[in-house]
Amino acid sequence: MTPALLMPMADFVREVQRRCHGALDAVEMGRFLTVSRIEPASLDGFVQFASGRYTRHLVHKDHDVELLVLCWATGAVAPIHGHEGEYCWARVERGQLTFRNYREISRTPLKLEALGGAVDPPPGHVDGPADIHSVSNPLALGEDAISVHVYPSPRRGPRELLGDALPDVPRRPLLGGC
Repeated sequence: MTPALLMPMADFVREVQRRCHGALDAVEMGRFLTVSRIEPASLDGFVQFASGRYTRHLVHKDHDVELLVLCWATGAVAPIHGHEGEYCWARVERGQLTFRNYREISRTPLKLEALGGAVDPPPGHVDGPADIHSVSNPLALGEDAISVHVYPSPRRGPRELLGDALPDVPRRPLLGGC
C-alpha cells in the first residue's frame, strides 16, 4: 500500500478547490482523497465533540465546493439521507465509522435497497461519491471519530453528468440526516 500524502489543512483545501474548479472529475477526486491525509495538528482546530451526537464544522465554502469536518461522539448517527444527485465524499480521519449505502427503488412510497452490507473501515477510508447513505459511530466501536466531507457545489453531481437540467434543490433528509 502506498503511504498517504500528508498535508496541512490549508494545502488540502487548495487541492480540493483546484479539483472542483471547472469540470469535476469524480474519479480524480476519489483518487486524491484516497492517497492524501490531513496533518493531525492542522485538523485539531476543527475538532469539537458533543456527547451522543455528531457536530459539523465548516472548513471552507466557495462557489465550487464546501468542506466540513464532522466529529462523531460514540453513539452518534446520521440516519439514512440523500444528497439529491450531488456528489458527497466522506473520509475517516480518526477512529472508525460505519457506512451503509442505498439505492432508491421508488419515491412514492419511499422504498430503498441496501447496496451490500455496512462497512466499518479504518482511518483513510473514503466513502463516496455517495448519493443515499447512513453514517454512524456505533457504541460498540468504543471511541470518538472524525471525518472530512467534500461537497462540490450544487448540480455538480451524477445528475449533471447525465445532462439532467434540474433547478437547484436543497438536500433533503430521507429519514433524518446530515
